Amino acid sequence: QVQLVESGGGLVQAGGSLRLSCATSGRTFSNYAMAWFRRAPGKEREFVAAIMWSGGNTAYAKSVKGRATISRDNAKNTVYLQMNSLKPEDTAVYYCNARALIGITNYWGQGTQVTVSS
Repeated sequence: QVQLVESGGGLVQAGGSLRLSCATSGRTFSNYAMAWFRRAPGKEREFVAAIMWSGGNTAYAKSVKGRATISRDNAKNTVYLQMNSLKPEDTAVYYCNARALIGITNYWGQGTQVTVSS
């Protein structure tokens, strides 16, 4: 059974930092793009950052570029999202996603809440 399990969310003051983790299991993701999305209250889910499991190419949303770093640890089968200089508008549930580079296979985690107080 494929699982993506997020952790690392919490309450942080504006200007602070958090590192989110996405622990994967159940298959290898070498031919997948791993990504973080978020959904703020009352808003649509939006893309935050992505990384190719093989090769490590990354992409970021404009809203987090320069403040976020996505990375993966092959040995731990884990993807990370380091968020710095957090703002209240970063408050959202953050979801880990794995999307196959070929085909339509798509996996989601259950989400982890990030709340940034002003």
